[in-house]
Amino acid sequence: MSLGGALAGGIKALGLDLDAKAQTKLSAYVAVLEKWNRTHNLTAIREPERMVTHHLLDSLAVLPHLPHASSLRIIDIGSGGGLPGIPLAIARPAWHVALLDSSRKKTAFMRQAAAEVSLPNVEVITSRAEDYVPATLFDVAISRAFSDLARFSALARHLVASSGKLIAMKGGYPHEEIADLPVAVRVIAVPALEVPGLEGARHLVIMEGRAT
Repeated sequence: MSLGGALAGGIKALGLDLDAKAQTKLSAYVAVLEKWNRTHNLTAIREPERMVTHHLLDSLAVLPHLPHASSLRIIDIGSGGGLPGIPLAIARPAWHVALLDSSRKKTAFMRQAAAEVSLPNVEVITSRAEDYVPATLFDVAISRAFSDLARFSALARHLVASSGKLIAMKGGYPHEEIADLPVAVRVIAVPALEVPGLEGARHLVIMEGRAT
């Protein structure tokens, strides 16, 4: 099966409605990622076909669990190679998606990818999460393989509005990490994700700050 066919099939299996333009941009992002990865080691996954399942579809699987808003401000903490932020920005062009990472090498790649794929709704920030002070707070802070839940919530809470959500992408159900969360953070839901072509458990941990 072609890369485009695998992507289209995976998107259909996820129940998402992404038009041909979005799918073309997702394929273009994989091409840029694969090219840069040859010399910059952005991801351990090197085959474009596996990038579709392990990166694109894994990122897009969170969409049904994000707020259903026509406009949304979302920040991807420790975005690395632009995941999950770039696939989300492609799927939801009306959203403002900020990609934050402390590595200049990685943010240089993300700026190049956003330019080549033509993503005007993407903002790239070179900073540590704890040092970044946004002019406008975000509705959602999301992370993928960034850190444990306690550290993620500690570093990201100041970036979201009082009604904002903190969302962490995890593998197996993180019982111990949830138990270690501070009382100021409340877990709303921990939905399991089914990612086409990806074996192993995947979960989202959706959190918010408790009212004081």
